[in-house]
Amino acid sequence: MMKKIGAVACFLFAGITVFANGDQNLLDKDTTYSSITVITNNEPSDSLLQNQLFPNPLLSYQNLVYKQRLDSLESSVKLSYNEHVQDYIDLYVFKRKTQIGKMIGLSDYYFPIFEKSLREVGIPDELKYISIVESALNPQAVSRSGAVGPWQFMYTTAKGYGLKMDNYVDERKDPVQASYAAALYLKDAYNRLGDWLLAIAAYNCGAGAVSRAITRSGGEADFWKVRPYLPRETQNYVPAFIATVYAMKYYQKHDIIAEDPGFNILTEIIDVNRVISLSNIARAANVDLSELLLLNPSYKKKIINGSPAYPKQLVIPVVEKQVYTMLYDVLNGTEILNEPSITAVNNLSHQENQINVPASHKVKDGQTILMVANQYGLEVQDLKVLNNFTDNPLVPGQVVKLKSVKQPLAKPSKSSRYFTYIVKAGDTLSEIAEKFTGNTISKIKAQNGLNKNLVKPGMKLIINKS
Repeated sequence: MMKKIGAVACFLFAGITVFANGDQNLLDKDTTYSSITVITNNEPSDSLLQNQLFPNPLLSYQNLVYKQRLDSLESSVKLSYNEHVQDYIDLYVFKRKTQIGKMIGLSDYYFPIFEKSLREVGIPDELKYISIVESALNPQAVSRSGAVGPWQFMYTTAKGYGLKMDNYVDERKDPVQASYAAALYLKDAYNRLGDWLLAIAAYNCGAGAVSRAITRSGGEADFWKVRPYLPRETQNYVPAFIATVYAMKYYQKHDIIAEDPGFNILTEIIDVNRVISLSNIARAANVDLSELLLLNPSYKKKIINGSPAYPKQLVIPVVEKQVYTMLYDVLNGTEILNEPSITAVNNLSHQENQINVPASHKVKDGQTILMVANQYGLEVQDLKVLNNFTDNPLVPGQVVKLKSVKQPLAKPSKSSRYFTYIVKAGDTLSEIAEKFTGNTISKIKAQNGLNKNLVKPGMKLIINKS
């Protein structure tokens, strides 16, 4: 299992991956083949060669054919071919045929979501294949280092890119929100490094590590020249990505059969403006609860805690028209199904809202960080990050910070003229400041209580008019 070495975690090379469903990682590399180039004039039947010469496919496949196939793909990302890429291609199309078939089926649902995010941020949609390397398209994937979701975000990185994590929701698991955050991360990495393969490497080990490797390699921003100076996991990460693109594009050449994703990929999104359990929604819509949970993976307690001021989104399979009347009655609160969880959820929400959280807590004898978190309705991970805690136990008398110290949001004076600007995909604070005369990055940050220069599409900013 690779350790966490950069801003975004992945677990590409683990022997056994800590998936929620217990599956072995699709992209484990536990076999390396000898690299022998065999060139002929005619392209043979891939399946025939596989049947005759497996398990040493590289001896039979013509490397030139693979190169020609990769070269024929129109891509903004340079899909280089070499023996490192070939090793992974052989692994995926021979030893991982079933898993690739599953990825083809799941991609029918997830890829359109990812493509939309990547397109709106303005980066190549080929980068969607990173999600397969990271999580095998499993929104519930959790690595041993704590990376979560289809794009495998660590907690602090997710916070930095605007993902929300609280008692009810973990947006690292949300395919829509997480893909926007991943797209912004990749765009930032590309702007810093100037090369897409290096940006992909940065997704694994961090842009800082890649920059240092470029310097050690002589200063040329070329992944294959920089590769020997990168962490071992990252050296293999980019070849694995290229091989994944190959396998997903040319799976039929290897007699790989696309599997049904196992759920209805025709869905719609409904706003929910009250607190309600997913089990109630499943009953109202006559939908299997497990399918509803799969489509709404970010809700941690199987509860949607929407409100009129902050409605939450529900993804639901398309149902028959007559079902919508019952569903909307439940969602709007005009009819409540006879299920105890609704009352319990509303009571829980009310109780949590009534908790008066002090600035700090003094640890009592025998208390653990989980006990402290539960006492104030907080998340363990929040407390760890806020206090820079490791896994060491708490000590009696130790002071635990419960609230981050933030400057209050500056309120615009009545005499000032201001308006609300909604951040668009690809916007940066620098670009926003340049659009409006008299504004600077520091002014916008102070006006909106921002601690970092990162903004997220859809975010509302108060902008002073000159």
